[in-house]
Amino acid sequence: MRKNLWWIFSTLLLFAVTVISWRPASNSDIINTNTKSSVTVNGKLTAKELFEQYVSDIYQTANLQQAGLNLAVFQKAVTGYTNLKLSNKLDQNSSIITVVDFTKSSKIKRMWIIDMLNKHLILNTWVAHGQGSGGDIAKEFSNNNESHQSSLGFYLTNEVYFGKHGRSLRLDGLDAGINSSARARGIVIHAADYVSQSAINQLGRLGRSFGCPAVSPEVSETVINTIKGKNMFFINGNDVNYDSKYLDETEAANYIADVLKPADNSIAKL
Repeated sequence: MRKNLWWIFSTLLLFAVTVISWRPASNSDIINTNTKSSVTVNGKLTAKELFEQYVSDIYQTANLQQAGLNLAVFQKAVTGYTNLKLSNKLDQNSSIITVVDFTKSSKIKRMWIIDMLNKHLILNTWVAHGQGSGGDIAKEFSNNNESHQSSLGFYLTNEVYFGKHGRSLRLDGLDAGINSSARARGIVIHAADYVSQSAINQLGRLGRSFGCPAVSPEVSETVINTIKGKNMFFINGNDVNYDSKYLDETEAANYIADVLKPADNSIAKL
């Protein structure tokens, strides 16, 4: 009998403690919960988040970090690529982009050719900058003829021709006042002997051009054949004054979100 009474008393005590300790959710609890989910709309990713995941997915799948390409620079390039697609500047079937990062030493392979459709790095190689832009690292940029400086920004690759440097590829600058004089200046992709390991060994850096993004003779044919014909070519550099209408992430993000329309917002669906 005593055991039964003790069991009943223990049960009632546990119930009382439970009731006393329970409280309804406060306003602060609700605010905290909402804050955690505020990055989504009705449980779905925003256009900006979808765009960032799209960029990140290609970046990781193509092993671009291991190849030395900075994620922020890649996102700039993808933003421009998307906006150029929207502007009908590129070939309809274009999926190849080229990224050059002149914030890096010329001793580093700072040109990347990427297949956006197959999420694949085609080539990572050396590229020269203009002799007027600086020594090992390009620091000065110009759109002016005879400056012998490189120009930043977005370009459209165009036709192949044979010139004093052999088989070369013409570039058309798309940023007004920044690189729009590229064709008039003769800024092209061409082979140069001073873009090589031997040049680095001898000079402590690559040789420099008159403003052209010159490449090694060993890869020039591959570069030209891969990126010719209205594909995007982007040069990044240290210049706080550089800006471009093609860097508008809002338009790019909305376009990517509209094209993807993943049912469950899973990046695996991209």
